[in-house]
Amino acid sequence: MGKTLSRRTFIKTGAVALGAVAASEFVGLGSVLASSEKASPVYFTRDISVNGLLNIYNKINANITGKTAIKLHTGEPNGPNLLPRELIMGLQAQIPDSTIVECNVLYNSPRQNTQGHLETLKINGWNFCPVDIMDANGETMLPIAGMAEFLESSKNKGLYTPGGHLTEVAVGKHFFNYDSMVVYTHFKGHAMGGFGGSLKNLSIGCASGGANGGKLQIHGEGWPTGPNFLERMVEAGKGMADHFGNRITYINVLKNISVDCDCDKNGVKPTCGDIGIVGSTDILAVDKASIDLVYAMPEKERHDMVERIESRSGLRQLAYMRIMEMGNHAYEVITI
Repeated sequence: MGKTLSRRTFIKTGAVALGAVAASEFVGLGSVLASSEKASPVYFTRDISVNGLLNIYNKINANITGKTAIKLHTGEPNGPNLLPRELIMGLQAQIPDSTIVECNVLYNSPRQNTQGHLETLKINGWNFCPVDIMDANGETMLPIAGMAEFLESSKNKGLYTPGGHLTEVAVGKHFFNYDSMVVYTHFKGHAMGGFGGSLKNLSIGCASGGANGGKLQIHGEGWPTGPNFLERMVEAGKGMADHFGNRITYINVLKNISVDCDCDKNGVKPTCGDIGIVGSTDILAVDKASIDLVYAMPEKERHDMVERIESRSGLRQLAYMRIMEMGNHAYEVITI
């Protein structure tokens, strides 16, 4: 039987709690958010194996039915910090009618076009099951429900950084071919977002590539960093998550935690130790719990990741997901 822990117990062994570090991200929200929030269940195991992964998945897969997309960040050719292939092989084999899905990338890479992307999948060993480059046949605009109304009502409330927000996002046409989605994420750092969790994997990952695709919508011309980029990433992710409703679930694997994303073929060696696997049907809770786990590591191990996250204002992802009501900031951990 699993053991339920409060977030406080979950991180009490760490020298730094996220609530203290991230206080500036949440200043002023008390006036617009409820003072108490329902806690979402988050499942956690330190067993980074196929068995551990399946134990997590089996707790959060109740609504995964029909044709299922497994959103996996497949990485650059021979990327140095990729997750072990056998983990996803073991999971995919237990998900009927499932396909690994990706979209082409915006930056200079073999994955910038479908042919090169498929070749990279082969090099990295992800071709053991059906794979689908979702924008291989173009893109379709996905409306982001409620965004126009939210932006209009929030103009003078200081809830977002003005300018450059999204009411729709371009996704690969094949995005609409699936009934359910499992967002399987290698949790690590990211050069622009500070960290890459379930939100980044879903949002950037399902946005179409190309000169005028969804990835450019999210990043913005010139690829500027900062709150506007992070908020657009959240907004796009909201549209995608809303599309699937309760037929989407999230798994973060905290292993090989480099400060660099798997999109960096020269990603640096991790200095943070492996932690475990986190899963939830709540995208905010799963990323929040993953961040808390990193911040609870000993100073020597968490230092590089914390510096990367905070130097890119990465915690804005969590704050803005909360504003967008994409999940619960509060969570309870159930260890299995």
